[in-house]
Amino acid sequence: MNTQLRLLINGSRGRMGQALVHCAASMPELNVVSEVDAGDDFSAALQGCDAVIDFSHHATLDAVLAACVTAKKTLVIGTTGHSDAQIAAIHEAGTHIPIVFAPNYSVGVNTLFWLTRKATEILGTSFDLEVVEMHHRMKKDSPSGTAKRLAEILAEARDLSYQNDTRHGRFGIVGERTPNEIGMHAVRGGDVVGDHTVIYAAMGERVELTHKASSRDTFAMGALRASLWAHARPPGVYDMQDVLGLH
Repeated sequence: MNTQLRLLINGSRGRMGQALVHCAASMPELNVVSEVDAGDDFSAALQGCDAVIDFSHHATLDAVLAACVTAKKTLVIGTTGHSDAQIAAIHEAGTHIPIVFAPNYSVGVNTLFWLTRKATEILGTSFDLEVVEMHHRMKKDSPSGTAKRLAEILAEARDLSYQNDTRHGRFGIVGERTPNEIGMHAVRGGDVVGDHTVIYAAMGERVELTHKASSRDTFAMGALRASLWAHARPPGVYDMQDVLGLH
């Protein structure tokens, strides 16, 4: 009996899509049965798969959600830059199908998320909080989804507000840094896959937590792992912390 999970890769001609196809070939428990990109018939391809990994573009999310809910397919969402309405739609769809929705599928980055929460709890309120991220010159959104999630974790752990307390860059005479400020800085250049650093700065000492990705395969392997994990779960919206058992 064939027990392979049949996958549809949406956004298959992009850099992450190609990494997913390449990495899936090394996993005998997976079978990529459909590779879909802009202009292809997503709904038709959907019929022959068990799960979808979507690394296309956030603009297609509504159509992807609707099709997956109708066809009752497990969905792993790898796009970023979603609106509040789209995030609400993801949680609505999660009442019907299992969905993994994460800003980053790297095992290392998700360990960074966990460490960031713990470090923030331990260090307390005397440390200033800053997040610095760097990506390749072609990245369109800022901050990265990973950097945004790091700032959200900092805000949650310090009882702050991501919306109100995050400061995106500084220019001109901005005044002294406020105690509740979460600095956010985006750097773009070259072919950097993704670097993220959380800085805790106090009087007399500084702690830095850093993750650097050198290959997109790390994200691909995590997303493939998430698809296997989620397909055995009931409807709901999960993240990589769930997949890795870090909650």
